[in-house]
Amino acid sequence: MSATILTFALSYAQFALALAACLAGTRIVKGPRAQDRVLALDTLYLTVMLLFLVTGMRLGSIFFFEAAMVIAVMGFVATVALAKFLFRGEVIE
Repeated sequence: MSATILTFALSYAQFALALAACLAGTRIVKGPRAQDRVLALDTLYLTVMLLFLVTGMRLGSIFFFEAAMVIAVMGFVATVALAKFLFRGEVIE
């Protein structure tokens, strides 16, 4: 019984995270300002990272956890670089 509930919960989480990623992608395309697009990109990488973690739990594969770590690091660096670019107009001083 508990395996069925866990499978259902992980399937629902995957669906909800995929929907959130689609909505963040829509905000990236339609965002009225650059700040909205950066925030949507931050939301998108976080959502995709969580989607990888849920998929890794469902399949029992370590590969997805390692990919989630790479996405987290690259997303953080990209967010910091874009924020610095929006604030100062240049990334490298």
